[in-house]
Amino acid sequence: MPGQAILAPLGLFPLVSGVALQSMTTSPRDPLGSPVAREVWVMNLRWIPMAFLGLGIVWLPAMGQEKAVDKPKEAPKEAPKDAPKEAPKDAPKPAAPAVTGAKAKLAWTFTKDKSFFQTMTTTTKQELVVQGSKVNQEQKQTFVFAWTPVKQEGDTWTLKQKIEAVEMAIDIGGTKIEYNSKNPAGPGNPLSEFFKALVGAEFTVLLDTKENKIIKVLDREEFVKKLVNANPAMQPLLNGILDEKAFIDMSEPTFRVVPNKEVAQGDSWDLKNTLKLGPIGSYLSDYKYTYNGKVDALDKIGITATLKYEPGSSSSGALPFKIEKASLESTKATGEVLFDSAKGRPAKSSMTMEVKGTLTIDISGTKTPVELTQSQTTTTETSDTKPGA
Repeated sequence: MPGQAILAPLGLFPLVSGVALQSMTTSPRDPLGSPVAREVWVMNLRWIPMAFLGLGIVWLPAMGQEKAVDKPKEAPKEAPKDAPKEAPKDAPKPAAPAVTGAKAKLAWTFTKDKSFFQTMTTTTKQELVVQGSKVNQEQKQTFVFAWTPVKQEGDTWTLKQKIEAVEMAIDIGGTKIEYNSKNPAGPGNPLSEFFKALVGAEFTVLLDTKENKIIKVLDREEFVKKLVNANPAMQPLLNGILDEKAFIDMSEPTFRVVPNKEVAQGDSWDLKNTLKLGPIGSYLSDYKYTYNGKVDALDKIGITATLKYEPGSSSSGALPFKIEKASLESTKATGEVLFDSAKGRPAKSSMTMEVKGTLTIDISGTKTPVELTQSQTTTTETSDTKPGA
């Protein structure tokens, strides 16, 4: 689902880590005062990604600010009578075009106790310019989710989501952190216990299917407690950002990808969202979805979005750094969903977002300007059976 694109908190960790490490090695003076202070900072870094990764698995959407969207293109004209000759038999077949003029009812459909599975893969690449030097960062993460409809009461469905598998590969300026829940006995790292704690975590949402809005998120306290048990130092941060409203704002774009009504090709619908995450900051989003007709048996939905980030306040001491100011917006954000109307759920989706801007990061009183260029691609695929089972 496109609403699961993980952009903001997870992207901030390698950014801040890269700034800190680059400052330590390139600054003519020690920005943290002494080797001991540097070691304390590096130790603090170990728990920061735990909080950001925890946010990632609760469906953080790719977000942005409002921008104009081009009108849908007109349907292609009929081919002229003198059509070109048939292509050779061994020539590659082109992708099936979207069928024009078709109408479809785009709505979620749930069947009690009938689970379905989603594999979501997100790749994020960053280029930072810190004190004149470039630092490259890269992350790749794959989650396997199970969704189970539990019960229906009127227009409200109770849905349970379970994290079945987690795979992470994070490269922060050459320092690599990897984990694969399918190989728990593999090489350990400072975050292994946290990654292990994610597998098996469950969330329950109450969904108003008439409006595709989340009414309530259950199991929040249990999830936060599980993260805190993995590292107690996370507790002040998690208490400041993971309230129920934040969970709802993270979850809702997942279900709002369809309008729950019949649409014709070219019809559009919108979603605006503001997600506030305390000391981490706020993300203002505006999605525009457009129905582009059928591709084979699936309905194609185009997506355009934008992003604007506003820094938060770290006066509570929940983070060992502060993003003092920022001018960070998306330069490109497009994607598509292939929706299976027969099953009432997305079959697959993809979303690409590019972000560019500047930030000023305060680490222990030292303010460092940063230029950021980031690209992120998220893909999802839905199946009736657990992948790899």
